Amino acid sequence: MNHVIIGAGPAGVVAAEALRRLQSDANITLIGDEPEPPYSRMALPYYLIKQVDESGTYLRKDAAHFADANIDVKQDRVSAIDRKAQQLTLAGGGSVGYDKLLLATGSSPVSPPIPGIDLPGIFSCWTLDDARNIAARSKPGAKVLLMGAGFIGCIILEALAKSGADLTVVEMEDRMVPRMMNDTAGSLIKSWCEDQGVAVHTSTKVTEIAKAGDGFSVALSTGDTIAADLIVSATGVRPNIDLVDGTGVETDHGILVNRNMQTNDPNIFAAGDVAQGRDFSTGEYSVQAIQPTATEHGQLCARNMAGHAGAVHRGSVNMNVLDTLGLISSSFGLWMGKEGGDSGELLNRDRYRYLNLQFDDDILVGATSLGLTDHVGVLRGLIQTKTRLGAWKDRLVEDPTRIMEAYLGSTQAVGFNAAIL
Repeated sequence: MNHVIIGAGPAGVVAAEALRRLQSDANITLIGDEPEPPYSRMALPYYLIKQVDESGTYLRKDAAHFADANIDVKQDRVSAIDRKAQQLTLAGGGSVGYDKLLLATGSSPVSPPIPGIDLPGIFSCWTLDDARNIAARSKPGAKVLLMGAGFIGCIILEALAKSGADLTVVEMEDRMVPRMMNDTAGSLIKSWCEDQGVAVHTSTKVTEIAKAGDGFSVALSTGDTIAADLIVSATGVRPNIDLVDGTGVETDHGILVNRNMQTNDPNIFAAGDVAQGRDFSTGEYSVQAIQPTATEHGQLCARNMAGHAGAVHRGSVNMNVLDTLGLISSSFGLWMGKEGGDSGELLNRDRYRYLNLQFDDDILVGATSLGLTDHVGVLRGLIQTKTRLGAWKDRLVEDPTRIMEAYLGSTQAVGFNAAIL
């Protein structure tokens, strides 16, 4: 059996390793189009602050790891897929045949349509090469502009701030981390960053970038102009679906998959940022560009590619955990709430403490936490198990901090009732 995986990120690496455990005699090829060993993009901020060197970003630290596992790692780019012949054409020359193919091609940063966005000296912090350039320029006192305060932007924000740079953040939405945090939590994160010396402009767009000496002059939608020595763009990503254009593999926002992670071609699977998979909370199919989902997809794909029956995707729980200059925030499931549902909320602005719970009947379906790290695993567990809270639901609406009591009370009751039955 010839298994080929396109994409050497977390989804691809996890899938390759799982396939090796499941099929000791299979041929496994992992193809990545970057010159470095497989690495984690989420580790790049740690490289920027010199907490790790380049090797510290690698997904597997042992240089012989893939060779020892008999996984053939090719550093090349796939330029075409021939579904009929089950062949891949490589940009560097030659081809690779497959019996089962996994598309784990990830996503790419999106540049907003701003005049001057293509000028030299503007980076996305998406590759190790980007990180090298940013690290060389984000020195103490350097004026750095970060465009975008979403999840990825806020991870980069911390690294840039810790470098000693004079940091300004511009976010077009009305709050920070708008796809992870509600108005209250997003505004608190903004206040926290400002207290740490970071200038944050929300509800603001960059309208033009021009060279100014060795740096840049940046025009904002507010009418202000700011100077920058370095610009980092973190304005969103899009799934890398171009490779399947014209192949007949069905796409929407991402590559469409069923609950076995198969595309409409039974020999082709998709995982990670590129896959439009099932969302646990809604039952709908969407792209969840987060690393926990990528690794979960990779495991499931491997089992199905190896022919293991019953490897059905129940859906990924939307989960984000973020450390912004020491302030920990998290959101799970339907953190924005469900129509007709109830909620419980606790807020202490002075201490940057916030907890919001969202319910559908007596089931916890979503949660947002800021500055409160205790029992966040319990929040996810209650959402994922759809545990009925009974009377504990009303108690949590009154006091969301009683989440551990609610967990113990409701789960012990379930166990007791099951024993009686």
